[in-house]
Amino acid sequence: MDVVKIVMLGFTGMFLGLVLKGSKPEYSMYISLAVGILIFMYMAQKLSYLFSSVLKIQDYLPLDEKYLATLLKVIGVTYIGQFSSNICKDAGYGAIAGQIEIFTKLYIMVLSLPVLLALLEAISGFLS
Repeated sequence: MDVVKIVMLGFTGMFLGLVLKGSKPEYSMYISLAVGILIFMYMAQKLSYLFSSVLKIQDYLPLDEKYLATLLKVIGVTYIGQFSSNICKDAGYGAIAGQIEIFTKLYIMVLSLPVLLALLEAISGFLS
């Protein structure tokens, strides 16, 4: 039911922002930022479960530690990039939001290149 709590918090913030947008537009942005930070903090608490689960997977499977570390980095970069981009969009800075999204995607590609190279080496080893 955590999802319902987060959705209700988001809708409450959205409705408060809409009510205040006509009279005090700056408060509307502050509410959006505050709700976003609250959701981010709540999600950060839940990430500890994700990290412990990934470490358990590492215990069961003979995977190189760097692959799981890469997975966690990609998850973190994705969340932070999307969160930052949405805040910029809410503030009316769509161009900056777009640049954040592009950089995030490129950075994820950079992070995932070692995994892709290892996969290609494994496929090459199977074929030869």
